[in-house]
Amino acid sequence: MSLHPIIATPEQIPWIPGSQALGDLSLFQGEETVHFKVLSDRRSEGGGMAQIVRFSPPPGMLIKIVANARSDEHIYILAGGHGDKSGRQRLFPGDYLLHPAGLAHGAFLAIETTGYQVYSGEPDELVDFQVIPIGG
Repeated sequence: MSLHPIIATPEQIPWIPGSQALGDLSLFQGEETVHFKVLSDRRSEGGGMAQIVRFSPPPGMLIKIVANARSDEHIYILAGGHGDKSGRQRLFPGDYLLHPAGLAHGAFLAIETTGYQVYSGEPDELVDFQVIPIGG
């Protein structure tokens, strides 16, 4: 196997609608609430993947996610941030999270949030994805 760098220019990579990976779960009243850009995917070679993901909750709503980490997941928040179910922001741009393989975890997103995600192997198993009223 020859080693070579993977170089990506995110501005030149189109956003992929979340519904391509999640189906109708990521739609709210026909509008996409998730988009992503795959920067690298080496899973077929036994590696992991890296992507930029953007969550866009509708006004007055929040995105609730529950997942199981199938591999180590590293998240670096670029813009926005995670909150609680009342919509209060708890994580901010520049914050970092690590969800070790096997960890059940979740997030509430009440504002548009963009993050950089790196999986050491397979991405999370999605257990629940809902768009619900803030505080609901």
